[in-house]
Amino acid sequence: MKMLFHYNWKVREEWYAWCEGVSEEELLKKRTGGVGSILETLFHNIDVEWSWIRVLKGEDDFKEDFEGYRSLEKVRELDARFKPEVEEFVANWDSSMEDRVLVSTGKDGTEYTDPWGEVMRHIIAHEIHHIGQLSVWSRELDREPVSADLLGRGLSDNQ
Repeated sequence: MKMLFHYNWKVREEWYAWCEGVSEEELLKKRTGGVGSILETLFHNIDVEWSWIRVLKGEDDFKEDFEGYRSLEKVRELDARFKPEVEEFVANWDSSMEDRVLVSTGKDGTEYTDPWGEVMRHIIAHEIHHIGQLSVWSRELDREPVSADLLGRGLSDNQ
């Protein structure tokens, strides 16, 4: 599981570099699907990852507002602020945490009970899903997307 978090972080950094060659207007343009724009999608991935980790840690979850992060620089700053907390949690993950249960309440009032391991895999899958959307949007801009390949990234040390 740790490897897949490292994969997402590495790919996220590559998307930041990709964004450097795109105008701010294109990065903020509303797109079909996803949460809105390219930058908003990157912001969303960071915010959701951090929020879920805070919930697992039993800490307050609050949502950042994208309006305060409408530039690549500000999105990167948010990532730099949130990532150490997420990295620490992931680094300290062990099999004893896998079956701990998170009890949460959905927007409709439904109560959910989910094993922590499933929540962690949801966080990973969530970002991979949005990476796919970024790839489609990059093609719409006639630009090569960041590779989604796991192989060849030297991640085997991050088991």
